[in-house]
Amino acid sequence: MVNSRSLDELLPMVRTRVDKFLELCDEHGIDLLVTSTYRDNASQEELYAQGRTRPGKVVTNAKPGESWHNYRCAIDVVPLVNGKPDWDGSHPIWETIGELGEKAGLEWAGRWRTFKELAHFQYTGGLTLADLKAGKEIA
Repeated sequence: MVNSRSLDELLPMVRTRVDKFLELCDEHGIDLLVTSTYRDNASQEELYAQGRTRPGKVVTNAKPGESWHNYRCAIDVVPLVNGKPDWDGSHPIWETIGELGEKAGLEWAGRWRTFKELAHFQYTGGLTLADLKAGKEIA
């Protein structure tokens, strides 16, 4: 089971945008912790089960093979506020983080209409998950 935090696990065109995003956050004095990059299907299944067949809060609607993390196109982050992670998203710094991610060319799930995920950023290159499942590659 793999749930990596390594930026080296990302596709190159995603890594370039993530590096820019992290650089912008650093320039704004925002300390971010990357909590997830690539996840294999087994790890995705564990997350999907949380709040459904396992204890805890539902943290994803993506089944295995339906997450951008499974294709090395996404990251999850959490800001450190006064040295502690802001897991609940209550700090206003999240809006700035989202804007900086978008400025770096990433899609911010904090803008999604349903199941907003403040921590999630992805780069799709205009492709869909169906495209990736069919073997298309992000350019």
